[in-house]
Amino acid sequence: MERLTAQEEDVMQRIWKLNECLVKDIVQTYDEPQPPYTTVASIFKNLERKAYIKAKRIGNTYQYSPQISEEEYKKSFLSKLVKNYFSDSYKSMVSFFAKEQNISPDDLKEIIDMIEKRKDNK
Repeated sequence: MERLTAQEEDVMQRIWKLNECLVKDIVQTYDEPQPPYTTVASIFKNLERKAYIKAKRIGNTYQYSPQISEEEYKKSFLSKLVKNYFSDSYKSMVSFFAKEQNISPDDLKEIIDMIEKRKDNK
């Protein structure tokens, strides 16, 4: 899975929310000043080239839909993040966020509970 730029990821997030859309639908989701239609259309072409979305011709325009689910993208992105920045250790990642105080003790307990429930269901 090819990595997305910040702009591509932003557009992809908007596409996942709508599921099927035209370029103009995404342009309309932006606050003023909205990006130019041509800019968003170029991002769509990049996403299509990277196989994140697929196009279906409808009249004289194209309707786009995701080829990759948001869940698949998250898994891939997080796996690469953990591999590249935390020596392929989820423990190191959680430890980092705990030290930076981005995870509260209650959140950590909740994470442990989820892991234990997953073990019980196997």
